[in-house]
Amino acid sequence: MVYGAAIARRNRAFDAGRGVVTLDRPVISVGNLSTGGTGKSPTVAWIVRTLRDAGRDPCIAMRGYRSRDGVSDEAEEYRAAFDDLPVVARPDRLQGLIELFASERGGRVDCVVLDDGFQHRRIARSLDLVLVDATRDPFADAMIPAGRLREPVGSLRRATHVVITHAERVEVGALVNLAQRIAHAHGRAPIAITEHAWSGLRITDTEGDRVEPVSWLRGRRVLALCAIGNPSPFLAGIEAAGATLADAVILRDHDAYAPPTVARVASRITASSADAVVTTAKDWTKLARRDLSSWRVPVIRPSLELRFREGESALRAVVSKPSA
Repeated sequence: MVYGAAIARRNRAFDAGRGVVTLDRPVISVGNLSTGGTGKSPTVAWIVRTLRDAGRDPCIAMRGYRSRDGVSDEAEEYRAAFDDLPVVARPDRLQGLIELFASERGGRVDCVVLDDGFQHRRIARSLDLVLVDATRDPFADAMIPAGRLREPVGSLRRATHVVITHAERVEVGALVNLAQRIAHAHGRAPIAITEHAWSGLRITDTEGDRVEPVSWLRGRRVLALCAIGNPSPFLAGIEAAGATLADAVILRDHDAYAPPTVARVASRITASSADAVVTTAKDWTKLARRDLSSWRVPVIRPSLELRFREGESALRAVVSKPSA
């Protein structure tokens, strides 16, 4: 109740326009109501591709949660996925954007994508998208610290549109019920319903890097390794690929993978007789800088693809033409 009262007071101030800065170019915010992962990264990547296809030159601005060596894993993931994409990753996103716009490269940027921006209300936005993870029903959750909600579900009314993610992980009946409750809370039905699918595998071993189809995992014993907000879809993907889950090391979100952790994973690989380690692209941004020679098995990262059950055209239309 105390946390909820503080959030309500903060939101009233922003609703009145106090402390809100409007940039001179459109801003698309992608966020959620809860802590932990909801599938923001694949959605943000889809938005960046959609904007570029429409002839826009976007940048990404994010909080920039940092590992111990001072590198933001999500920022590195975006930079690896897109050539020449400016990424601002710092606690003061507004100041970071102002500095970017003053540079030669930043001067060409004509729109901003806020990663995890629903609660970052200091920057006004043209389009406010909220993602709801179908595997984590916000209507069955509670506010922090009793639950995972950063804001009550009534805050959905502030969003321009709601997108349901991870639809592949729930039954149709539960999905329909969730969409109906979102429509009641938000005032409109979700603009899109999406799934996350593995489109391929990136493999690093003693011979270097290569790409393989998802079927490469079938029948292999693997150790799952991740430090993400919601590991359940990642683990389900391993199962769906036909691999045998020999062991799983689930770390706190944004873990830095310090050398002792790498050594602990090596011992778990040996104990489980795993043929390979499967991790995420976000985790790999830090693991790639570590000495993994003690693991002696390939390290696999699935390539995630956003797929639409419905609403792709509608979402593409609103994303492609943001207005300041």
